[in-house]
Amino acid sequence: MRAIRRFTVRTALPEKLAPLGELATNLRWSWHAPTQDLFASLDPAKWQSLRHDPVALLGSLSPERLAELAADRAVVKAVTAAAADLKAYLTGDRWYQEQARQSPAGGPALLPEAIAYFSPEFGITSVLPQYSGGLGILAGDHLKAASDLGVPIVGVGLLYKAGYFKQAFSRDGWQTETYPVSDPDGLPLTQLREADGTPAVVSLPLPHGRTLLAHVWKADVGRVPLLLLDSDVTGNDEAAINVTDRLYGGGGDHRLQQELLLGAGGVRALRLWSRLSGAPEPTVYHTNEGHAGFLGVERIRELTAQGLTFDEAVEAVRAATVFTTHTPVPAGIDRFGRDAVAEHLGGSGFLGDLPLDRVLALGAEDYAGGDPSVFNMAVMGFRLAQRANGVSALHGEVSRGMFSGLWPGFDADETPITSITNGVHAPTWVDRKVVDLLAAAGGGADASDQAGAAAALDEKELWSLRGELRAQLVADARRRVRSSWLRRGASPAELAWVNDALDPDVLTIGFARRVPTYKRLTLMLRDPERLKALLTHPTRPVQLVIAGKSHPADDSGKRLLQRMVQFADDAGVRHRIVVLPNYDIRMAQTMYPGVDVWLNNPLRPLEACGTSGMKAALNGGLNLSILDGWWDEWFDGENGWAIPTADGVEDPDRRDDLEAAALYDLIETQVAPRFYDRDAAGLPGRWLEMIKHTLATLAPKVQATRMVQDYVTTLYVPAATSGAALAADDFAGARDLAAWKGRVRAMWNGVRVDHVESGGVSDSPEVGDEVRVAAYVSLGQLSPSDVEVQVVHGRVDVDDELLETSAAPLALEESYEEGRHLFSGTVVLRRSGAFGYTVRVLPRHGAQASAAETALVTSA
Repeated sequence: MRAIRRFTVRTALPEKLAPLGELATNLRWSWHAPTQDLFASLDPAKWQSLRHDPVALLGSLSPERLAELAADRAVVKAVTAAAADLKAYLTGDRWYQEQARQSPAGGPALLPEAIAYFSPEFGITSVLPQYSGGLGILAGDHLKAASDLGVPIVGVGLLYKAGYFKQAFSRDGWQTETYPVSDPDGLPLTQLREADGTPAVVSLPLPHGRTLLAHVWKADVGRVPLLLLDSDVTGNDEAAINVTDRLYGGGGDHRLQQELLLGAGGVRALRLWSRLSGAPEPTVYHTNEGHAGFLGVERIRELTAQGLTFDEAVEAVRAATVFTTHTPVPAGIDRFGRDAVAEHLGGSGFLGDLPLDRVLALGAEDYAGGDPSVFNMAVMGFRLAQRANGVSALHGEVSRGMFSGLWPGFDADETPITSITNGVHAPTWVDRKVVDLLAAAGGGADASDQAGAAAALDEKELWSLRGELRAQLVADARRRVRSSWLRRGASPAELAWVNDALDPDVLTIGFARRVPTYKRLTLMLRDPERLKALLTHPTRPVQLVIAGKSHPADDSGKRLLQRMVQFADDAGVRHRIVVLPNYDIRMAQTMYPGVDVWLNNPLRPLEACGTSGMKAALNGGLNLSILDGWWDEWFDGENGWAIPTADGVEDPDRRDDLEAAALYDLIETQVAPRFYDRDAAGLPGRWLEMIKHTLATLAPKVQATRMVQDYVTTLYVPAATSGAALAADDFAGARDLAAWKGRVRAMWNGVRVDHVESGGVSDSPEVGDEVRVAAYVSLGQLSPSDVEVQVVHGRVDVDDELLETSAAPLALEESYEEGRHLFSGTVVLRRSGAFGYTVRVLPRHGAQASAAETALVTSA
């Protein structure tokens, strides 16, 4: 019989064990080994069988067992100590508070009281399955690092009833999906409630008189509250209930309503949270990818209700907003039909008095090559954020080219998109055996400063540890392979070979990620016979551990997975290659430490960052990767290998053939020989030198704490400063900036460069000479204070295109009648070769974050 109702009954803990409740629900336990050890000690067998879930563990303990534990003085003492440690972590000053003390009162650095961080997914722990891949894991690491640093972030997301999906393989290797339903009462969450105890509710209007209601659940990620909206609410119709049914599970109106709830509903959840908890309202809003972009529309709606015009509200919102783009692939951007967005925003009454055409213009692809019938969420993200970034240096460059159409008249490298390279949360991803080894060699608790400890590592101990971690992975992989084959319909009698799958002494290469086409899961299969030869080499064998999920609607990705699974099923190689189903955080925490080499072979430059290789590196793994994402930035020749790319080869099959051949060559001639080249003591000395170098040099760079510190100093503080300046005195700054932009746009057609003169150099100029530039400029009804006149100079190519340019302002020298002015200045010739320059005019206002902000420019 099936139950007609399902709910979770939480455990009533004895008073002496009451702190276990907070220890279980604060997700700091997921990266704090001593707290994990405490829970494991309560019942080691159940801790293991319940997949290290503290809430489930406490729920499984009988009243008799709890009473027994409460009577054990050692247990009570350990619980009390853990609770005190958590309290100190939650309340003590950390890096951010130290910055606040060092910042002079009234000085330029305005540290925000609260920062809202919106993301469609958050990968905190496998116990809270609200993530699909890299975007969610990055968001989870962002919150954890913010907590460790004391940065006052509040996360905002959705609570998906079935999360992403659980993956299995059919007998013929096809991916199958199931969607186990999670009960929020069985998760480490608390529900926001009104003073009378009733669940707090967020409400959004939908078309045709419908309403979308959502409850708000809170996860405590250390010091960071994470608010998750849940549409499974009595009072919603069936379609509204299912808005948060699964992550990335629907299209059309379903996906659009998810993003409305995340963005606009998320802002309302923040207001609810501040009202109920007394927490300060955020002064900075960070949109992690375009999915949450409607948060800007909701904030505009709020401000216009306070008396601002639409344009004034836009400026106030932009100033305090940060937008991070995560994809260099146009297909990765959410684009909705313009009519559907119009119906949901205008037809529902959501916008109130906001002009629908102005809101639709925020996401319009009104640039060369754009589609006027769609509403682009990334485009809206850029237009409603004064500061934007990509997630690696190369990705920033790619993004500037990809979105340059939003700033016509500017070169791609002037597009106002900066970059902050992603990082990973070391306490989550570094195996404690690695931590202990570094600590014994003199390393402290700070994983970002291990250069001395890495250099001091005893090579025999380091190699022994690498063997332990590899054996740990092999044991886990065998267990997973056996379980997978049983689900695929095999009988236990068929699976004796699994006992010998993989070898703890063989060079182990890992590959795990989502399976879109551009990540090229099957590049290693371009020459199956050559791959087999590498796997089964008589003296230098290689083994592969592979995992990854394809989106349920992506049949091309599923076919790639099926090819890989079927290859791995071959009896001739299945002892050297495994494909593990249901890649998640728990699997990754064994996989990253256990592999010797992390493989990444995307189609360059389509990998935005690729943080999985960072996690392997922090555990002493070496990277073997295409120069893309973070590896393009930090590969130094001693921390792994760069797979050569066939840039410029237009035939994709030919390119794949070339790059696969380069991959085989590297493994055969460099990677495997170095791993198996042993000295008299049986140690691969050169390999161990590379591990030490990796631990010493990459650790400071790949930290999520470094990443969050970069966000604070580069983006959050400037956004808070700009936002405060525009909001002061009843938004006088926003009103002034909006009026100025309106005036400049209306009068810009009267701006032109009439004439440019130069002098000061001979017919044979030399390095060090100064060129004097004089520009006669007509500004119409604008004044010289409204603009900046620049000389832009650099190398020139054969077509006189300027390259590697620099810009310098020209000073106002004289003004004439009818709005004509003379600007002048000098340029020092600092390098030899072909040189050229031009003059341009840009709008200038002190509240702008970039000269390109208005997208207006007039050139000579």
